[in-house]
Amino acid sequence: MDETLDKPVAASGFRSGLASVAADVETALDRLLPRPTGHHAVLAEAMRYAALGGGKRLRPFLVIETARMLGGDADNALTVGCALECLHVYSLVHDDLPCMDDDDLRRGKPTVHKVYGDAMAVLAGDGLLTHAFELLATDAAHPDPAVRARLVLELARAGGASGMIGGQVVDITVAEAARDTALITQLQAMKTGALIRFAMKAGALIADAQPQDIAALDRYADALGLAFQIQDDVLDVEGDMETVGKAVGKDADLGKATFVSLLGLDGAKDKARSLGETARAALAPYGEKAQTLLGTVDFVLERRH
Repeated sequence: MDETLDKPVAASGFRSGLASVAADVETALDRLLPRPTGHHAVLAEAMRYAALGGGKRLRPFLVIETARMLGGDADNALTVGCALECLHVYSLVHDDLPCMDDDDLRRGKPTVHKVYGDAMAVLAGDGLLTHAFELLATDAAHPDPAVRARLVLELARAGGASGMIGGQVVDITVAEAARDTALITQLQAMKTGALIRFAMKAGALIADAQPQDIAALDRYADALGLAFQIQDDVLDVEGDMETVGKAVGKDADLGKATFVSLLGLDGAKDKARSLGETARAALAPYGEKAQTLLGTVDFVLERRH
């Protein structure tokens, strides 16, 4: 394993540190994902196509860095981070389907349903979702079965009806005209923020952290997750497809209510910056140990893809 997982990433080298951890996650996913075999080999091929070869790996990075900050095991954190990434990628595969967001491009390459067809994309997403929980149930996630059970419970909550899936339902059922900043904030706390919150809590559970640590990390995650989504809205206006790696300008074309449409471009950016300060304040008790998580705030606010 890369030594980056065992020490904080210096602020000046944050992006290279993030890339290094992403490479470790890529290697681990390649090892942990099913290999194509038998009459159902195409399923593993589609799962691997979806999960490998792209992505910032921000969510597993947060698991790994939170565990490191609190003294948790790096190998456990990498396994849990890969489980989270599997669930995250499943959500992208399903979101891209014609019956959902109908996207042709993801992470700079054709979406899974464009390559393997709609039915196999559904099944590949299902495979990644269930594989996430298989990984969490192994000793590699944590030696204590009680901790593994808690990780399974927390990821189920984050990805389920009261979390990510519930947020997606709100997104496709609530009329745009009925949306205000309060509803969009709630929506994004479910759809985007829930998995970021799990990443922080998972790192804390791996490290056997105290309740006050989990509370502080929840505050950080809530602010960071919302800032991340606001920056997504900004990129849909200011970004270009080649850099972002997916179609841009869709929100405006669809008349979608976003933080940009409700607050204006400058107002959305101001909101994101304010959330960044809230996230930084939550980490004040950790001093220098939190420098990488502080750098993550800057990365989220400055990212162009």
